[in-house]
Amino acid sequence: MAKKKFVVGCFDDEATLFPAVKKVRTAGYKIHDVYTPFAVHGLDHAMGLRETSLHTAGFIYGITGTSTALGCISWILTKDWPLNFGGKPHFALPAWIPITFELTVLFSAVGMVLTFCYLCQIAPFVKKHHFHPRATDDLFVMVIECTEKTNENDLTAFLSANGAIETDVQIAEEGWWLGRYDKDELPFTNKTTVAA
Repeated sequence: MAKKKFVVGCFDDEATLFPAVKKVRTAGYKIHDVYTPFAVHGLDHAMGLRETSLHTAGFIYGITGTSTALGCISWILTKDWPLNFGGKPHFALPAWIPITFELTVLFSAVGMVLTFCYLCQIAPFVKKHHFHPRATDDLFVMVIECTEKTNENDLTAFLSANGAIETDVQIAEEGWWLGRYDKDELPFTNKTTVAA
């Protein structure tokens, strides 16, 4: 697995984090991700992330569910096994609406959950590197990917000047891998820790 070098800056308040994210982007650094203990409105726009396509995927899954329900019911009740339900016609579309609605919702919900898990790389026995143990507790953690032109000392000083209470340089796997947190060690090494 390819490992990369990251500079990690920790902030104690979202009011400090927002201007720092904008200044880091303006300075030309590549933000790998920002980890927050709760959803922060507008952070995706500040990071320059495009709008998610999950709603489009949900619409496609819903149409697939509708087509599946109507196709299966109409084939079963008109061609394969036509039954006489109290004199109703074999193609009784109003009677099929509830089951069609339910299959539409089922396909859409399950499909969006699986797509979300795939995009966020969330699954049982999938591990990702944790850049700071308090990222899910009370700290806002900005992770910046280093390139050949990045000077780690200048970047840590830049983050500290913009409100970071703690900075760190780490070498880590940027993707995900199979394993268990309770049995395997995290495959990274901390290089330096600089307190603000």
